[in-house]
Amino acid sequence: MYDNLQHPIFSIIKELAETTNTECYVIGGYVRDYIMKRPFKNDVDIVVVGSGIEFATLLGDRLHTKVAVYKNFGTAMLVYEGLNVEFVGARRESYRANSRKPIVEDGTLSDDQNRRDFTINAMAFSLNKADYGTLVDPFDGVQDLEQRVIRTPLDPIETFSDDPLRMMRAIRFATQLNFKITIDAIKAISDTKER
Repeated sequence: MYDNLQHPIFSIIKELAETTNTECYVIGGYVRDYIMKRPFKNDVDIVVVGSGIEFATLLGDRLHTKVAVYKNFGTAMLVYEGLNVEFVGARRESYRANSRKPIVEDGTLSDDQNRRDFTINAMAFSLNKADYGTLVDPFDGVQDLEQRVIRTPLDPIETFSDDPLRMMRAIRFATQLNFKITIDAIKAISDTKER
């Protein structure tokens, strides 16, 4: 039924999320690659509405497994049955014009999806009991996969100004996946190249 979430870690996260009244979602590359029917990699990103570190710590206790905490990045990681699972709290980011270091605030799933680099990486699968396995795709990432385009969730000038490394990621994804970068994004890369 939920063939997108067959690894046992997903149902374990769902149970803990229900017990702790926490929203959790698989986000990013796992979702993109599943939809594209690309080979499964051994890592997955989980966004938690709340503290990703606290949730990962609780999960590690339940699984009797070590959790690596990266406080500077607000993330935690554990390994379960060969799968690297990284947890991060949903967040909203803003940037000053002269800095690449974001101002980070707690946020919602929507806030977290807004800060993602590309629509194809902003898609999420719910790990919550009420809608387990449901795709959350506010920026039409599936359509962009079908049309084979690299597009940013927000204005590309804002996206690339916030994090110039995303310009290189756009080129990398376009070449790896044989996708086209949207004209707006190409123009934004040119306009923000000095950032």
